[in-house]
Amino acid sequence: MSRIVVKLGGRVAADSTGYVLERRAAGDEVVVVHGAGPQITEELERLGQPIRFVGGRRYTDSQGLAVVRASLVAVGSGLVRLLGEDAIQFVGDEIGLEAEPVPALGLVGEPIAARPPAIESALASGRIPVVTPVAVGPLNVNADEAASALAIGLGADRIVFVSDVPGVLVEGTVARRLHADAASALLDGGELEGGIVPKLLAAVRAARLGVRAEIGVTEVLA
Repeated sequence: MSRIVVKLGGRVAADSTGYVLERRAAGDEVVVVHGAGPQITEELERLGQPIRFVGGRRYTDSQGLAVVRASLVAVGSGLVRLLGEDAIQFVGDEIGLEAEPVPALGLVGEPIAARPPAIESALASGRIPVVTPVAVGPLNVNADEAASALAIGLGADRIVFVSDVPGVLVEGTVARRLHADAASALLDGGELEGGIVPKLLAAVRAARLGVRAEIGVTEVLA
């Protein structure tokens, strides 16, 4: 039996529950962490609130934080319904998920590795924890970073990032394997932009601390 953290991107979350159920049917312990990027952007646009990203991460002010939290909670609730009666939703700040504030991004934090007792108890009882990534504060946290922090803290064997990208592009080709040092060089060189940046950062962090990391078909190696 393996312990797996699966991060579902907001754009594909509802269509990716089959993978989660397959892994659980195979006997794995599965923790789901989800995003809600498109849903948050849509709601901010509807309300006429500003949208700003810095290095692939969303800048969040006090008004935006309310939208972020509500959108995330709604996506998480929807995933629980799709995953069935064994799934249970946990909102991060309610189970002690903490983060270091990042003032340059407003009310945003970088998640700290954590092993929440509520998640351990849920796994022990055969449940599927669905984690809504909001940190104590409250602070908005990037879902990729939250998934990595939980994978490290929970001692997961694998972390899998499921999104609408097939993997990490290197010189126009999707890489099957990418060593952490090479990934860091890509990131430092500014060759990547957008949502793949926090995914790769999170994968590198997990890989270097002993968690097998996969972004689409790309395996990130320590």
